[in-house]
Amino acid sequence: MTVRSRLRRAWRALLAAGTTAVLAADVLTGAATTSQAATQGPCDIYAAGGTPCVAAHSTTRALSGSYNGPLYQVQRASDSAVQDIAVLSAGGVADAAAQDSFCAGSTCTITRVYDQTGHGNTLVYQGPGGTGGADTAATATTEAVTVDGHKAYALYINPGNSDFAYNPTGGVPTGSSPEGEYMVTSGTHADNGCCFDYGNTETNHKADGNGAMDAINFSTECWFGGCSGTGPWVQADLENGLFSGGGTAWNPHQVSETSHFVTAMLKNNGTTQMALKGADAQSESLATLYSGSLPSGYDPMHKQGAIILGSGGDCCQTNHNASAGTFYEGVMVQGYPSEATDTAVQADIAAAGYSTGSLTPGSRVSLQATTACCTSDYLRHDEADSKVVISPINSSSSATVKADATWIVKPGLADSNCISLESANASGSYLRHFAFELYLEPNDGSAQFAADATFCPQPGNSGTGYSLQSFNYPAKYIRHYDFTAYIASNGGTNAWDTSSLWAEDTSWLPTTRWS
Repeated sequence: MTVRSRLRRAWRALLAAGTTAVLAADVLTGAATTSQAATQGPCDIYAAGGTPCVAAHSTTRALSGSYNGPLYQVQRASDSAVQDIAVLSAGGVADAAAQDSFCAGSTCTITRVYDQTGHGNTLVYQGPGGTGGADTAATATTEAVTVDGHKAYALYINPGNSDFAYNPTGGVPTGSSPEGEYMVTSGTHADNGCCFDYGNTETNHKADGNGAMDAINFSTECWFGGCSGTGPWVQADLENGLFSGGGTAWNPHQVSETSHFVTAMLKNNGTTQMALKGADAQSESLATLYSGSLPSGYDPMHKQGAIILGSGGDCCQTNHNASAGTFYEGVMVQGYPSEATDTAVQADIAAAGYSTGSLTPGSRVSLQATTACCTSDYLRHDEADSKVVISPINSSSSATVKADATWIVKPGLADSNCISLESANASGSYLRHFAFELYLEPNDGSAQFAADATFCPQPGNSGTGYSLQSFNYPAKYIRHYDFTAYIASNGGTNAWDTSSLWAEDTSWLPTTRWS
């Protein structure tokens, strides 16, 4: 199904529910063009449903069709300079190339995530130089993904990272006012630390009693015990507890959300009811995990109107966030969204085309170095000989050079559970090691070639991206050393086996292909 047809179906659901007026009618009657339909975002859908966004945050894309400003800010370690990273075009995807250029030769952190609604609810990291506090800003390059075919970066939060916003005139619901919110997060990066939250929190960083928070929690934390499965789960952090449903007993309708991209939704009318929903963010199917009464002692709510991301409400002025999680996008809205609105928002998220750019057979990828020296460099075969190297590549590079740095992912020649990398511009030639150095050579059909050309993707040795383990030398991984590619162990007799920067040099980010 095309993006256009998905969005049309979602808008039909809104119209049938009677939640829109002019905007939905324009889209459905043909008054809008294909491009107009495709540039509707979640905040357009919420506004059409009568529940407008009061905060919208993302490091990956614009969340309304008209937004054309900065998404987030990065800070460079080498000189403490900062730069805003904007969208490529109105309603579009982040300009990841601008980040790559700015951060080349250094490391960067994400210091702000801008509020796209104009309400001034910009998230700032909770630490010295940020909003104050004990935490630090998250590293900016830990996970690269693709959105609508373009490279973008996630806000990848580890323990000790968190963000906060408070603007008393920002329109975030307070008291018992109704509220809805969602975030797109990841089922592959979660823990049981307290508390990976996004949503409404206390203004004073203290636990101020039942109902002082109204935030989505996504974690493996089982607050009241009795949980079923291993998580992570979509729960509600309402302060003094993470609720899987309407009480302290485990909600049997909860499911573990383990997809790489997960939609987590919470809505709460502030006085009588709430709902929790979850989904694979690459699918239009949105499951209701709970819909019913608020927990006893939480009716009515006592929301305070600040916004938290990555921690609980009593963090992080004198303590550190203990949770891990990934944030791609999220919004908060005034009012209690309709079922049709929820469905339409999920359709929009699915249409955004989130992808890991992962090493899936059949895909074409480029492999970006992650070491601070070399984040503008990509793994490629050399034009002068058959050696494999890294070198800088950008939009101005020649078509040949871009193709040299593009690889077709194939099932492993020696083991289909692993992969082999075929050159995009030298059909039948594969990346293989010989005497521990990497070359591009034609497949000769031998068992030795197959083994030398097979690599098994593993989580990045540095915590970033992927590391590519040699099939027939499992202690060795693809590494760049002095701009040349090898398979290398962490310590050994060869110069390229040095332990210095080994984890970083063996970690690669699969990105949108250059060719």
